[in-house]
Amino acid sequence: MSTLAVTRIGTLFSGIMEKPLISGADTVLCRDGAIAAIGSAADLAAEITNADQVLDVDGATVAPGLIDSHGHVTIGDYTPRQKAVDFLESYVHGGVTRMISAGEVHVPGRARDREAVKALAVTARTVFENIRPGGMRVHAGNVLLEPTLTEEDFRHLVRCGVWLAKFGFGAYPDPLDAVEQIRLAKSCGLLVMCHAGGVSAAGSAALRAAEIMALDPHVCGHANGGPTAMPDADVDRLLYDTRMVLQVVQAGNLRSGLRLVRRAEATGALHRVVVGSDTPSGFGVMPLAVLKTVVELSALAPLEPAVSWALATGNVARAWGLSAGRVQSGADADLVVLDAPLGGVATDAAGAMRNGDVPGISAVVTDAEVRALTSRNTPKARRQATLVARRPVTH
Repeated sequence: MSTLAVTRIGTLFSGIMEKPLISGADTVLCRDGAIAAIGSAADLAAEITNADQVLDVDGATVAPGLIDSHGHVTIGDYTPRQKAVDFLESYVHGGVTRMISAGEVHVPGRARDREAVKALAVTARTVFENIRPGGMRVHAGNVLLEPTLTEEDFRHLVRCGVWLAKFGFGAYPDPLDAVEQIRLAKSCGLLVMCHAGGVSAAGSAALRAAEIMALDPHVCGHANGGPTAMPDADVDRLLYDTRMVLQVVQAGNLRSGLRLVRRAEATGALHRVVVGSDTPSGFGVMPLAVLKTVVELSALAPLEPAVSWALATGNVARAWGLSAGRVQSGADADLVVLDAPLGGVATDAAGAMRNGDVPGISAVVTDAEVRALTSRNTPKARRQATLVARRPVTH
């Protein structure tokens, strides 16, 4: 039973939008992959003394690891779209500790027949159950809906562990032909995301509010465009007239995304907004994509930085039913240590984000293990985390 104590925390983001900051705590204790306790160093003195490892963050900010709610993985840590190897490991250095597949659409020669569609989803899910690129957990195996799939196919997929589905890439003469199929997929236990906006380079459909509302997915993927945005009136219909989760992505329309977030905040619907990257894509491999969106929402929406962070952590966890994304006892111990970048005007991470500066990451933790000390992708942080191992960690 290994333990990690994260100590001398200056600011603690909770990842919970309704209460985004945790006050009176400067220590997080992690045990066997989960957060075991949150409190003061005085109250947790014995646990700190007995911890296998101590991560001293020197007054920096600690936050739950970012969850990319829209990543296009294939099989393993390689993207044929950009011909890049180890891109997922690089995303960890951008603070992303989990990624949710939005469909393995970039697999070369992707077949569309019934059995191949199922086989790809099952294979992708299984592959990423067995690997952790850079320590990241990838929720893969998102079945790309085709008109040939039946209710029994959905039940078979669920028995194989597949729980994600995506609409917008299938061979449907009319998008509305999928209404009953999506209803069946949902009834079988699949969480359904739908493409939104204009066509993408991946060959998806062009979908607007009327079609999306009829299809009724759980999540409206890239509501700010992937990359082409819907008309503002369509985005408003999805915000005001539905209860579905609305996703904002970096590889989308910034103006549309900011407008959506501002209106969601004004109407008390911010809990329905989540953040993703929608990369790799034509925009490239972007290790800082989710972090950049969180910074833009803090500087331009503007949201309080801890609230922006919650849109990319706790909100995603709530929408997809994950045990990560929050700093609370029992949650998965996925954490990021961040601070103001050297040379900037701010003195802490939140100040940097308000100013539109990308904070420096000095440590990334997944499953209660320190995976990186000093990000190779962000600017250098003002304060550097240090790791002290008091006894060997065994697995």
